[in-house]
Amino acid sequence: MDYMVETKGLTKQYGGKEVVRDVDLKVPRAHVYGFMGPNGAGKSTTLKMLLGLIQISGGQVTIGGEPVNRKNRIAILKETGSLIESPSYYGHLTGRENLEIVQTLKKVPKQEITQVLKLVRMEEQQNKKVREYSLGMKQRLGLAEALLGRPELLILDEPTNGLDPAGIQEIRELIRELPGRMGMTVLVSSHLLGEMDQMADYVGIINHGHLIFQDKLEALHEHSRGSLRLCVMNQTAALEILKREGISCNREEGALELPRLADDATARLIGKLWEGGAGVYRAEEKQKSLEEIFLSLTGRRGSL
Repeated sequence: MDYMVETKGLTKQYGGKEVVRDVDLKVPRAHVYGFMGPNGAGKSTTLKMLLGLIQISGGQVTIGGEPVNRKNRIAILKETGSLIESPSYYGHLTGRENLEIVQTLKKVPKQEITQVLKLVRMEEQQNKKVREYSLGMKQRLGLAEALLGRPELLILDEPTNGLDPAGIQEIRELIRELPGRMGMTVLVSSHLLGEMDQMADYVGIINHGHLIFQDKLEALHEHSRGSLRLCVMNQTAALEILKREGISCNREEGALELPRLADDATARLIGKLWEGGAGVYRAEEKQKSLEEIFLSLTGRRGSL
């Protein structure tokens, strides 16, 4: 597979303590890669190392097939857009004026300003002073700045922070469309699994500086699949049938909770329950919580 970003043994130490340790990221080109983890897990530190904002303590970063070093770092970063933590801006200038400064520094055509303003839906606020912007509007401005120059790689750290629900959905949809519309690779961090569901093709999960999971989003869903919940009209009959079938279960709020079964096994069981007079009137898969997924991946109690 062709990777836009690849790291080997990426490590960062502060005062002798490793906050990121031996991280091997593999971000496929022209996809959205969701980088997840709890606060303090090492997400922002990792992204800052990719951008050269902090010096790495060990390991190697490769972007666009080129190992990043002092000689080529600037050239590689010219093809990279980013929004890390709070966006930078001049509060006494308008949104458009801020974008004009970035456009001049990046040496990109001026018409791109109008294009990115439309992409982030800021046309109506472009002539307003940035100091009057809400936190969500400042996030949009930062994203617009990152999109100037149509970078091959876009790195975003919690880009939906401060946005209202409608704005969150708009930004998610924009990120989702960028690989197809502009050929971009997007590396986006978040602590919300639901957010990754709506944006990402691939996900990586970091905890205490260690990359504990990295695969397609579908593979993470396999970890989230939990138990089978059955609502029946006759629990006594159902329990007797389950006992004969050798299937353990728990009673939970008027329902029976069973271990996850294959689809064909579930179909056969429901048929037997119906024939035996148990009267199944609802069957649903109970998803694991984020807490449970985290525990299954790490073997330690924690939360995303």
